[in-house]
Amino acid sequence: MSTELPEPYLSPPTGSTDSPLTSTRRTFIATSTAIGGAVIAGSSLGASQQAAAAEQAPASRVSLSVNGRRRTVTVDNRASLLDLLREHFGLTGAKKGCNAGACGACTVLVDGRRQNACLTLAVRLEGAEVTTIEGLSDEDELHPLQQAFIDEDAYQCGYCTPGQIVSGVGCIQEGHTGSPEEIREWMSGNICRCGCYVKIVRAVEQTARRK
Repeated sequence: MSTELPEPYLSPPTGSTDSPLTSTRRTFIATSTAIGGAVIAGSSLGASQQAAAAEQAPASRVSLSVNGRRRTVTVDNRASLLDLLREHFGLTGAKKGCNAGACGACTVLVDGRRQNACLTLAVRLEGAEVTTIEGLSDEDELHPLQQAFIDEDAYQCGYCTPGQIVSGVGCIQEGHTGSPEEIREWMSGNICRCGCYVKIVRAVEQTARRK
């Protein structure tokens, strides 16, 4: 049988005052410190690079009309119309729901046509006319469809309501209100998680008749 001791139990070199345990612990601490410092340095460098990249993000100057008011702003080329409206202009009526064009909560009118603001690049709207829920009313007088939503109680939580109303206005302007079925078809891009569809359709239908 071999009498050779395993490496951890070998005697320290002659003249050394450190035990194997002390050496191992000291080596571990030194290694950990070096690795930790490298990680922190790398993280700091990465954050600095990201900040520099953000500062250098391409931007463009765009001029458009929002609710009848001409606005000019320099915006990140990647910014959506929804972010421009909410973060630059303080128009928070258009909601950020799915942010993928699937729910319709951010619906606005661009040159009179319904559009998902979350999927529209702001820089592509040079000279465009944008109408949000805030621009539908005439000062203190509500838009007829806004009033119809109140009369028909066509909302519950209200989160989708701005997009529903703007989409309904567009639907009426486009002439797609010949029947409840047609309204449902052309309003299908706007989701109401509370399930107020019957009352929403009724509000659009009645407003279209009064027009």
